Amino acid sequence: MAPFSALPIAALLSSVVSLGPLDPAHLAPTADAWTMSHWGGIRGVTLGPIESLRHPGRGYGTDASGRALDEAVAMGATWVSLTPFGRVWDLSPSGIDLTFEAPFDENRAAVIRVVRQAHERGLRVLVVPHLWVESGEWRALIDPKDDAGWEKWSRDYARFLLSWAQVAREAQVDMLSVGVELRSWVTTSRVASMFDIIRQVRATYPGLLTYSANWDDVGDTLLWDQVDLVGINAFFPLTDKKGANLPTLLSGGKRVASDVEVLAREIRKPVVLTEIGYTTRADPAVEPWIWPDGMQNVVIDQDAQASAYTAIIAPFIDAPWCSGFFVWRLYADPDDVSQEPEFGFSPRGKRAELILRDAFTATFASDGPRLPGDVAGRHRARNAGIYGWDISPPLLP
Repeated sequence: MAPFSALPIAALLSSVVSLGPLDPAHLAPTADAWTMSHWGGIRGVTLGPIESLRHPGRGYGTDASGRALDEAVAMGATWVSLTPFGRVWDLSPSGIDLTFEAPFDENRAAVIRVVRQAHERGLRVLVVPHLWVESGEWRALIDPKDDAGWEKWSRDYARFLLSWAQVAREAQVDMLSVGVELRSWVTTSRVASMFDIIRQVRATYPGLLTYSANWDDVGDTLLWDQVDLVGINAFFPLTDKKGANLPTLLSGGKRVASDVEVLAREIRKPVVLTEIGYTTRADPAVEPWIWPDGMQNVVIDQDAQASAYTAIIAPFIDAPWCSGFFVWRLYADPDDVSQEPEFGFSPRGKRAELILRDAFTATFASDGPRLPGDVAGRHRARNAGIYGWDISPPLLP
């Protein structure tokens, strides 16, 4: 995979301060986009929606989500990831329903409200539009079968993603993911149609872009030259043996980080762990991706979850090529325990939360200097003039 060449710094600075109309070329991805933001390391939590119409008033943009964001701030988080969903029926989808738990207009309004809640609390925001497959199968295996099916799927996905790109622009979202675990598309020759969709997204939304690859196909993903950061849903196994102690898990974490560093240096772009997480059970680091709803006879083990978090986080916060991570996950109502069982992923109120609090207060190698009046602030100010954004403090870096 050929690395993307960054724009010369002088040319990029010229584009930042120019007063002319925004040329689409100025929105091209660069290897320096994250570094020049001077935003520091991402200490992020994913705030999941409340996925049930039986719980009105508890989702995004409500008083409940305000309390959840307060908890994230108290934990030391600096970013929050939001995960709105579109719905498909199976792996040969005939379209994407923008209605998930509520009509799209209600969903978009709720997401805009929660973004504003986050910004009011000094949190930056990543929006990650997900696909929910009703049949229960994995979105990575979506296959419309033939050329005509893939062409229709590309149009449907463009409509879905651009709808959320418009929301991201309106809400002044700080970063947007253009997809999640779309292996059958972005690791094959079909990826060319995604390139066109990303170009459309950049013409709509002026912020940073990433893509959330699954941990085991990130090296095969073919669109890294189209985005600003390499995103990984990092459910890496840290060991293949049950009962592994902390030193063994730490060794596994270092191995994972070493492998990711090779990729980051090849692509010449920073990595963001768009999801990290471990369930609250014995040996969660053996197969971290197993969904809690499919588990039976689970032995709850908070120490095992905390040790797994320690092992994955430690090597990555010391890596200057890693911009940070997002924990999977908390929920939009911190008091609603109906979204997953006690042995689920949430670290809230568990020993893993103490690990996260310590990690969030540590110095990340990617923190770097935080400069007043930096390039990101001027770039955002320039885009604000074009898009009509209100950039009054505290929205500037």
